[in-house]
Amino acid sequence: MSDLKGKVAVVTGASKGIGAATAKALAAAGAAVVVNYASDQKGAESVAAAITAKGGKAVAVKADVAKSADARHLFEEAKTAFGRIDILVNNAGIYQFQPLEEITEDSFHRHFNTNVLGTLLTTKEAAKHFGPNGGSVINISSVASETATPTASVYSASKGAVDTLSRVLAAELGPRKIRVNVIAPGGVETEGTHTAGVIGSDFEKSMISKTALGRLGQPDDIARVAVFLASDDSGWLTGERVVASGGYF
Repeated sequence: MSDLKGKVAVVTGASKGIGAATAKALAAAGAAVVVNYASDQKGAESVAAAITAKGGKAVAVKADVAKSADARHLFEEAKTAFGRIDILVNNAGIYQFQPLEEITEDSFHRHFNTNVLGTLLTTKEAAKHFGPNGGSVINISSVASETATPTASVYSASKGAVDTLSRVLAAELGPRKIRVNVIAPGGVETEGTHTAGVIGSDFEKSMISKTALGRLGQPDDIARVAVFLASDDSGWLTGERVVASGGYF
């Protein structure tokens, strides 16, 4: 496993799903972890407790990443708790599939505020706190940014924006030794997909039928990729989009 001893990671939207698995995986690799949440305090504290129970270091910090004051607060708390910041995983996001006739200004802005603006604001703050050796930013996108899934226009567009801003920020921040990469998961079984009714649906069957490995991903499948991108093992990678989909086509 990649070695993250002495590193400090901030994981947004880490109270459940891919974010929770990533926080735990980073901690298992040796990093101290800031478990960010916007509303699920119980979930975030549970993740932090699971990390500390195994001898790791973690704190839960509330912040709405789409608000600049909250983003500043998140990184100030991280610095206070652990003294430095080396890794940012931008996992916080929302998704809601809607046919064109049901799309509203509110649904558009909710997606773009969290998925896009939130990614920009947290990266802006992380860049202020990374040391002279730079840092690693890992943005969670989706295969939906390059597929044409009916009713996913707003969500897919927001993830396409994440892909693009990641490439631009990789070029902009590279001279400061800050790497910016993207993970694009395929279908992943999470609390969110259960709540949305995906699990057991025809949509799930369709995704599995288009996945070479014949199953949905699990949060740990994505978390292991994040650990690699956070570590020095991926030191020559920036501006890359790593598709972690089990061979979705």
